[in-house]
Amino acid sequence: MIGFDKDPAALERTRERLMKPPAERAGDWPKIELVHASFAEVAQHVAAKSADGLLADLGVSSMQLENAARGFSFQAEGPLDMRMNTHSGLTAEQVVNRFDERELADAIYEFGEERRSRRIARAIVRARPIHTTAKLAEVISAAARPMNQAERRIHPATRTFQALRILVNRELDDLKMLLSQDAASKVLKPGGRLVIISFHSLEDRIVKDAFRDGARDGLYRVLTKKPVTASEEEIDGNPRSRSAKLRAAERAG
Repeated sequence: MIGFDKDPAALERTRERLMKPPAERAGDWPKIELVHASFAEVAQHVAAKSADGLLADLGVSSMQLENAARGFSFQAEGPLDMRMNTHSGLTAEQVVNRFDERELADAIYEFGEERRSRRIARAIVRARPIHTTAKLAEVISAAARPMNQAERRIHPATRTFQALRILVNRELDDLKMLLSQDAASKVLKPGGRLVIISFHSLEDRIVKDAFRDGARDGLYRVLTKKPVTASEEEIDGNPRSRSAKLRAAERAG
């Protein structure tokens, strides 16, 4: 098993849990390799036509969301970081305080699908400097108060925080690279399966279109006509699975 993650903390946690097999599995435990990189770089680390399957679990993890110091969540006070790879790249604080109003509005609209993006961007620029998640959430909430019952079901800052996280971590770029003919399809054996779990419509649309185009070009056989979603029982045990959508395809011979 070869695991990829941008987050050094996630790799360390995985290493602690998986590198030493439990006594009852000592004889058949797989060889495990952990790589500090995006899954978009899979073809640089895995030989062509060698993988039986590839599973990509997109987005942010519970471990990241629940650690206020990482800055992913507006539900706790923390620094505006949001980087999965804490060793490199722009932080959310740099984006919030350095982008001009139009750049901010465009990013919030494109990556957050937030129709009030211009109003929110204007409020952010006027409130600068902003250094914490709580302050940013406060500014957004004041600028984008819910107007109806549907809007009240979701926190006003949700889509903007999603947009900043996607931008900072280049999440959609990485997904597109994974789905290109130079990445996932290159490392999969004929008959190997590509499974992707997405958590919002932007990701799911990219996966759906890539699988459709791959099937048209004879690259894949799509295994899921519609995305697989969590059962009520699973949602009861894991509320964050509510938005998960799983799509799968098989590499053609």
